[in-house]
Amino acid sequence: MTFKAAAIQMCSGVDPEKNAASMARLVREAAGHGAIYVQTPEMTGAVQKDRPGLMAVLRDEDQDIIVKTGGDLARELCIHLHVGSTAILLADGKIANRAFLFGPDGRKICAYDKIHMFDVDLDNGESWRESAVYRPGDKAVVADLPFGKLGFGICYDVRFPQLFRAEAIAGAQILTTPAAFTRQTGEAHWEVLLRARAIENGAFVISAAQAGVHEDGRETFGHSMIVDPWGKVLAAAGGTGEAIVLADIDIGAVAAARAKIPNLKNAREFELSLQPELAKGGITV
Repeated sequence: MTFKAAAIQMCSGVDPEKNAASMARLVREAAGHGAIYVQTPEMTGAVQKDRPGLMAVLRDEDQDIIVKTGGDLARELCIHLHVGSTAILLADGKIANRAFLFGPDGRKICAYDKIHMFDVDLDNGESWRESAVYRPGDKAVVADLPFGKLGFGICYDVRFPQLFRAEAIAGAQILTTPAAFTRQTGEAHWEVLLRARAIENGAFVISAAQAGVHEDGRETFGHSMIVDPWGKVLAAAGGTGEAIVLADIDIGAVAAARAKIPNLKNAREFELSLQPELAKGGITV
């Protein structure tokens, strides 16, 4: 089966209503190009590094405007719409970085909470502590859809290959990593990581991204991308501004890649042996 997929690149601001309107405009345009699966980036609803400012606009899942708009758009356009993630207020006062998948009837098929928190100290004084605000998820998700099996990840998850390996072994043919990568980590690692996850799992990787300088001052890397199971970049956006990345996905390419290099089948369990340290003079003790 071959179908058209779209990755929506955005530059979300701090107002969820404005971001929902931008999402709707871009998703309609992607569907107009024939896409039946459309993915938006991480933090579609708001890119806001000020915690009080973020908390002021957060809602629970039932009242969130991005969730409502996503379901309405999927129904209107008769597509599968994957909201890459939006911030959802939880009962304990923490936040979930949550992805949503809506079917052509507008109903939620599933959700996925980002598992790995972006707690890092980068060059030039750039530090992030997602775990101070967000509650990590603890469940990987694979959705069995009419056009293929879809595995979920969000942004920093892409650095943890065991997540995507588990999804691939469970049958995932398309891996997803919607993101809001920082500029400096994106310049160094973005394409390498996406292509590596595709190659090592023999799967398509679809990654919608935030791009450019945001209203809150944060800068994200962009370069939304679709990669095939052999590691070839099928389509990519630039580093700033909105974009729609489109590609025809031949799901048969997954079986073909895995038949050539059946590493999912060839993987073996092993034991790790830590050898004794060398004593002075190079003599083992």
